[in-house]
Amino acid sequence: MFGRIFHMLLKEFLELRRDRWARIRLTVPPIVQVLIFGYAATFEVFDISTAVLDLDQSQESRELIARFVHSDRFRIVKVAQTQHEIDAAISNSDAAVAVAIHAGFAAQLRKGAAAPVQVIVDGTNSNTALIGLGYVNEIASQYSREYAADFLQRTVGLQAAKTVQISVEQRPQFNEDLNSRWFFVPGIIGTLTLVSMVSLTAFAIVREREVGTLEQIMVTPIRPVEFILGKTIPSFVVGFLEVGLVAAVGIVWFDIPFVGNPFVMILGTALFLLSTVALGLLMSTICVTQQQAFASNFFVVNPLFTLSGFSFPIASMPPFLQWLTYVDPLRYFLVVVRGTFLKGVGIDVLWPDLLAMAILATALLTTSILRFQKSLD
Repeated sequence: MFGRIFHMLLKEFLELRRDRWARIRLTVPPIVQVLIFGYAATFEVFDISTAVLDLDQSQESRELIARFVHSDRFRIVKVAQTQHEIDAAISNSDAAVAVAIHAGFAAQLRKGAAAPVQVIVDGTNSNTALIGLGYVNEIASQYSREYAADFLQRTVGLQAAKTVQISVEQRPQFNEDLNSRWFFVPGIIGTLTLVSMVSLTAFAIVREREVGTLEQIMVTPIRPVEFILGKTIPSFVVGFLEVGLVAAVGIVWFDIPFVGNPFVMILGTALFLLSTVALGLLMSTICVTQQQAFASNFFVVNPLFTLSGFSFPIASMPPFLQWLTYVDPLRYFLVVVRGTFLKGVGIDVLWPDLLAMAILATALLTTSILRFQKSLD
């Protein structure tokens, strides 16, 4: 048995050695994608195109607008003179955010009353609009607090101005600078591995079936289980190498810290790879041609990516979709990889996710083997 499996493994690795383009596909695209994701994927928004309108023309209004001018979150693209110009800038997509200060702004502040500021956002890009509103509220709130403190000091004196206040002190843990790159890059390890491993396993067996060599191999003394192991073990090894490659790029190039136990990371990676390889094997029992495998790959991988929580919070999904995430191995692996990278947590915390991946891997692998044997009959 082991001798036949060894020869199958030798055959697969020799094919990989001869196929220069396959080696390139397994190494270059993951590096390019992790670099693209590392730089492009972020929750932070800078240089939001902004139009401003100051109809008050007071010291207070100019000071407030100056805070937007000197902020790296906003880029002033239009200094409007009328409300119509503000509306046109938003309608023509020249600006994503517009800040309008109407006449009487300073007079209201000097009386100690609330002074409204109109903020218009382009809702076609809801993500940028929500983040931009958050930045506007932050700037306006800070200006309001400082102006209120100065107003009280000038009117009732320094001691009387010391009113009771709630001071919020931020203390982010595990990511002090709230760098979104630290969130995305470890997650890329899972997403790239999912895509490459499912494709590699599914195409490897489908290709044998399509060119007719599968039947030739199966008439030899090799058994179906040995053939499956000979096909999946190389994918498993390649998956480990790819995970190590992407992780090394994240640690060395993007300075992502790894503070956890490497053995926990290896265990989680092994269980995740078993799940993805089994999923690819299951697809190979359904598809007959490589074109079918290619189409099925998009049909399976894209929903798994969407439901994993990589970029969309699972808690924000409808209840039905939240239940579907429990059969997504990427969901659990993202918890493991981010927990080991950033938090340094161990098996005592991650065991539910490891157990879930083990159950999924066992179920998928068993179903795949049974279906593969049935497809041969």
